[in-house]
Amino acid sequence: MKDGIHPTYNKVKVTCTSCGAEFETGSTLGKDIKVDTCSNCHPFYTGKQRFGQVQGRAETFMKKYGMKK
Repeated sequence: MKDGIHPTYNKVKVTCTSCGAEFETGSTLGKDIKVDTCSNCHPFYTGKQRFGQVQGRAETFMKKYGMKK
């Protein structure tokens, strides 16, 4: 690699603003990174995900336009 053309790669502290969890990773950004959600509080990873669509698309369409099966 050429000297002086690559950014410095540092260890940084990542802080979640939702749950307050902290962990360390590598980055070319500044010293501290703040994220909105992390794997500790994200609904997909915690299993508390809510599904917005309860009925299927076909049933919703049939009900909306008064069609019978």
